[in-house]
Amino acid sequence: MAASRSLNTRAVTAAVIGNALEWYDFTVFGLMTVVIAGLFFPTSSDYSSLLLTTASFGVAFVMRPVGGIVLGLYADRAGRKAALSLVIALMTLGILLLAIAPPYSAIGIGAPLMIVFGRLLQGFSAGGEFGSSTALLIEAAPFSKRGFYGSWQMASQAAALLLGAVVGALITHGLSPEALKSWGWRVPFVLGLVIGPIGFYIRRHLADSEAFLHAQQTARRATLREVFTNHSREVVCGLGTVIALTVTIYVLISYLPTFAVKQLKLPYAQSFYAVIAGNLLLMVLSPLTGAWSDRIGRKGLSMWSLVLTLAIIYPLFSWLAAAPSVSKLILVQALLSITLSGYYGPFGALIAELFPANVRSTGLSLAYNIAVMVFGGFGQFIVTWLTKTTGSPLAPIYYVMAGLALSTVALACIPGMRHADLDARRKHA
Repeated sequence: MAASRSLNTRAVTAAVIGNALEWYDFTVFGLMTVVIAGLFFPTSSDYSSLLLTTASFGVAFVMRPVGGIVLGLYADRAGRKAALSLVIALMTLGILLLAIAPPYSAIGIGAPLMIVFGRLLQGFSAGGEFGSSTALLIEAAPFSKRGFYGSWQMASQAAALLLGAVVGALITHGLSPEALKSWGWRVPFVLGLVIGPIGFYIRRHLADSEAFLHAQQTARRATLREVFTNHSREVVCGLGTVIALTVTIYVLISYLPTFAVKQLKLPYAQSFYAVIAGNLLLMVLSPLTGAWSDRIGRKGLSMWSLVLTLAIIYPLFSWLAAAPSVSKLILVQALLSITLSGYYGPFGALIAELFPANVRSTGLSLAYNIAVMVFGGFGQFIVTWLTKTTGSPLAPIYYVMAGLALSTVALACIPGMRHADLDARRKHA
């Protein structure tokens, strides 16, 4: 029993540390968009520089489905341990490129090309992170605690977003604009490099789950044909459920400082306080709602969370836009984090239980990364364009509302299998 608990703890740690590194890096890049735009994508207008920078944020997501397929299949064939070790090594290399990239003024066109290459490398590695780490978490979990174990996937994302926001707030508040532009923006990326070697060591000393080893012996070899032929409905439903997760993270959280500065005319440094408050709540509440889903079922809790968030988001942001203030921004972010925690907590188990162990990483990676590429990677670019085109400061909220509505429909199409143990069911079928 003690050995089993030790294995479960190592599995959670291994999954969380790499996932946190991925999200910390993506958060830092999003939060530093305003600074990076001027250094690496200088143009005659701030709007054009911002569009180019948000586009470079998005190009990483073009590689995510590619990485998801390659690394997902690798995880389903060679094991979660091998895939997760490779993922974190590639991810660390991508962060290193961003940390050392010279600005446009130093090397010209080579500067943005270096940024784009680093983002592409990160996108490829991140494509394999969610599917492999979520599969590991669910397979390591006791059957009655899958929701709780899976919730650490989202809690680690919130913790990474929180850490990124804290570092961003300290850097922007503690440094002069000149220092921030000169060298300060690199500090968050350098700090992220510390996590990489630690995560690699932990993952290299991890054992694969019994569910994966059993699938290796009894199930068919993972292929794309197997996934699309026998699990196409699960991929589509899973993809749909990811949309809400994606638009809320990449618009309501990562894009929030840019939105606060450009549309609400609030202080840049103080806008980080809202991101900190929101992610602190998500980090604390996600394990609680994940554990709650083990008791009452995941689908119903997730549905109520989406419907409630959809109902309150427009009134909240209309109230904020009418008379913007930092305190209002923090309150809005906190309320939305509370309602969304009912979706974030059960999400890992909800989507992982759609697939059997022999194709779980591949199925998860496909569903997750296609949705993230389409609705998240270019989300900041789209809402920046929408805001400019419509002239409405609430344009980003329309985009989020559309994503929430699509996920509500997808969630309704998922079979309501409470506590479904798909591995066991297929094993004895």
